[in-house]
Amino acid sequence: MSAAADPDPPERVRFGDDGLVPAIVQDADTGRVLTLAWMDAEALGRTLERGETWFWSRSRAELWHKGATSGNTQQVTGAATDCDDDAVLVAVRPAGPACHTGAESCFHVPLAGMVGDAAAPFAALPDLEALIRARAADADPDSSYTASLLARGIDTMCKKVGEEATEVAIAAKGGEREQLIYESADLLYHLVVLWQALDVRLSDVAGELASRRRATG
Repeated sequence: MSAAADPDPPERVRFGDDGLVPAIVQDADTGRVLTLAWMDAEALGRTLERGETWFWSRSRAELWHKGATSGNTQQVTGAATDCDDDAVLVAVRPAGPACHTGAESCFHVPLAGMVGDAAAPFAALPDLEALIRARAADADPDSSYTASLLARGIDTMCKKVGEEATEVAIAAKGGEREQLIYESADLLYHLVVLWQALDVRLSDVAGELASRRRATG
C-alpha cells in the first residue's frame, strides 16, 4: 500500500454515531497520558499504516496530522482497543510536547480540592534518564555532579553503584524505612548514570523484564 493511500481501520473498532472513536495517547516510555483526541476511520487507518498519529478535529471538521506544523510528531509504537472496542489506546514516542500550550501532557491542570500530582508516578525513572542524558551532553565536567561523574570514568561509576547498593542493604537490615527510600533513590540515580555511560536505556531493561515475564507465563 502506498504512503498516500487511506487504509481501512480494523473492523473490530466500534465508531460512535458521529463516526468517531476516542483515542487516548500514552507515552510508550513513561506511561504518561499525553492527550485525549478523536479519530474517524480514516485517521485511525492512517495512524496504523503510517506510524504517526492522525486525528479528526471536531472544531475544524478536518483530518490533522499531529506535528505537521509544530514538528511535535508522535511515533506510534503500539495500539489497542478497550474491552468494548469503542475506545483506542495509542502508545507513542513523542518528538515534543503533546499540548498546544507547550506542556508535555494536556492533563496538567489540577482540579480544585485535589491533593497530589495526577502524573504517572512511574514516570520518575524515564524523567531521570532524560535529565541524565541532557547532563551527559554537556562537555564541561564541572557543570553538574552527573557530568563530573561521567567524566571520571566507568570505574568510579561502578564503585558508586556498589557503595549505594551497600547503603540500601544496611538500611534494609536495620529496618530503617525512610533511610531505605532515600538510599534506594541514590542507588537508582547512580545506576541510571552507569547505564548512560554504557548506552543502556531504561527501555532495554524493561524489555528484558518483559521477556522474563513472558517466559514464565
